[in-house]
Amino acid sequence: MARIGFVGLGNMGAPMARSLARAGHQVSVYDLSAEAMARAEGTTHAASGVEAARGAEFVITMLPAGRHVRDAWLGEGGLAAAAPEGAVLIDCSTIDVATAREVAAAANQPFLDAPVSGGVMGAEAATLTFMVGGPAAGFARAEPLFRAMGRTVVHCGEAGAGQAAKACNNMLLAISMIGTCEAFILAEKLGLSHEALFEVASKSSGQCWSLTTYCPVPGPVPASPANRDYSPGFAAALMLKDLGLAQQAAEDTGAETPMGAQALGLYRRFVEQGGAETDFSGIIGMLRAGAS
Repeated sequence: MARIGFVGLGNMGAPMARSLARAGHQVSVYDLSAEAMARAEGTTHAASGVEAARGAEFVITMLPAGRHVRDAWLGEGGLAAAAPEGAVLIDCSTIDVATAREVAAAANQPFLDAPVSGGVMGAEAATLTFMVGGPAAGFARAEPLFRAMGRTVVHCGEAGAGQAAKACNNMLLAISMIGTCEAFILAEKLGLSHEALFEVASKSSGQCWSLTTYCPVPGPVPASPANRDYSPGFAAALMLKDLGLAQQAAEDTGAETPMGAQALGLYRRFVEQGGAETDFSGIIGMLRAGAS
């Protein structure tokens, strides 16, 4: 089993660290919050990120934004310098492609950008999807760790490719969720029940993950956040962040993404109206109010 240093134990990081410990790995964890560290059952608590990284064969970070990732890995006394020679360095945060490539180039060790999809439920159940960029040899060494935390693991290409895949995927997810919400709102106006629309669309050309796994209305999919008053899963504030990264990438590359831009505007309005900590599927409430 591997020796792993894990830094960043938020809503996603703590269950990911627990999954690694349950798989038999030796996991040393660090977070600025003692409460967060207490949630990482089965792990050893380090006094700092540097201490967690010392002696580790793999060092993993799960942090809020690109600036935190850059500082953690490359700042004075950073993790890249603290990790032993030959360790595989992994960042599972969702950040911009440019920063991912910058950190990978400066790390002087095999470095993987490996953002995830699946939300808190996926982290708790160890069913996450990992989108991984970086050297093939580093990916091969780290793949068993990803499979301890997730169900689907895809090596997307060189440095930054994982973040590129995440930006594209979550832009598509946001667009499909808005479309799914609009379909249910129209069905309501037409007197069609949620169950009837679900039965038809889930078996027809309208079928999508936003409908069949994460249905934005209560009832048809019991596990969806709609049945828990839209308690997140994946908070709208995080979707707004990811859409911002996607639009930044679109601007940097000259890609035309008008639906992505529209989704960004709608989620920004939802967050500004108080929906930041609501599940992203809860945007149906704002859309429904706007249609009334």
